[in-house]
Amino acid sequence: MTSEDAVFDFGRASRIGLDETVLCSGKSAAQIAGILQSAAERGVGLLLTRLDAETLAQLPAAQRDAIDYCAVSRTAFHGPVRAVSITGKVAIVAAGTSDAPVAREAERTLRHAGIEATLISDVGVPGLWRLMARIDDIRRHPVVIAVAGMDAALASVLGGLVPGTLIAVPTSVGYGVAAGGQTALNAMLASCAPGVMVCNIDNGYGAAAAAIRILNSVAMLAKPEH
Repeated sequence: MTSEDAVFDFGRASRIGLDETVLCSGKSAAQIAGILQSAAERGVGLLLTRLDAETLAQLPAAQRDAIDYCAVSRTAFHGPVRAVSITGKVAIVAAGTSDAPVAREAERTLRHAGIEATLISDVGVPGLWRLMARIDDIRRHPVVIAVAGMDAALASVLGGLVPGTLIAVPTSVGYGVAAGGQTALNAMLASCAPGVMVCNIDNGYGAAAAAIRILNSVAMLAKPEH
């Protein structure tokens, strides 16, 4: 694939309310540099996901200087970023610090869309008091993203405690039978808590995109009909 192979979907935001995003995994530094150059020529900001530090270091200096990079989530902002227009609507609740990369990917995706999320970390069920100490804060958010690996019990617990939309994200954190997140995924899908939405393993971006769609739907419903 060459940089010319990249066909931008510049109408995506107006069509479905989600900006074009570049998945950097599997792309060379030269391909990413070509994509960034094309976007810069159009004055378009891009969210980049799964951009590792080694590939970032291989980009031209001018492009590196124009990038806001988060090493934890491996995400980057290039070009214009929306100002924050929504706060207090989305909480991201991570079971443990090992789940931080996925939680931060969701947080950064939302921030690129102009949404400032509340990130609550290390409140997994082994120390349930930590979750209960924050539960009132979490309940105030109409959308909650639960990020957990291992047995993913956090999603079911939150499913029985919060009234808003719950988006569950299994992570690949865990030993042995955790099977790279498969056990967490199955546990979330099999949850007895009703109405829990489940994303793919480690897909913080997908969870944030779902949250954006929900908020956009609420905004559409609030508009008066003509």
